[in-house]
Amino acid sequence: MTRKGETLTVYKLDSNGREVWQYPATVLERGPRHVRLEAFFNRGDMELGYAVFRRGDRFVETFYSDRWYNIFAVYGREDDVLKGWYCNVCRPAEIGEAAVRCDDLALDVWVTPAGETLVLDEDEFAALTLTPEERHHARHALDQLLRDAKSGRLPQ
Repeated sequence: MTRKGETLTVYKLDSNGREVWQYPATVLERGPRHVRLEAFFNRGDMELGYAVFRRGDRFVETFYSDRWYNIFAVYGREDDVLKGWYCNVCRPAEIGEAAVRCDDLALDVWVTPAGETLVLDEDEFAALTLTPEERHHARHALDQLLRDAKSGRLPQ
């Protein structure tokens, strides 16, 4: 079993299971149905309108094998201050010894440190070919993320 401090690879997949992006991450914590990782943003700076992700920003990422979402706490590279949480609605993650794989379902939530929420990419989600059961799980995951954001229960 991968232990704290060891490195694994995160594979972000689209809703059809095709690889979109991969990056290394360090294990911070591992439980029976989750893994918490530390990764550093390895793309060029991205101005998203609600936040700027910069190369070298620190992401503390929590993936779950039994939940239809993952949560990334995003910290600035310059000062390590929390920028907010980027929450992805996705199929439950496959958490293995050397890798984490997660099928992204396009629907996302940005949560500011003050708890304000912004639901993102609803049009992209609506255009995906998903089963009614998958859509139900995704909408339930979105509702749970919004409740957790409102109550201050997102992991840091």
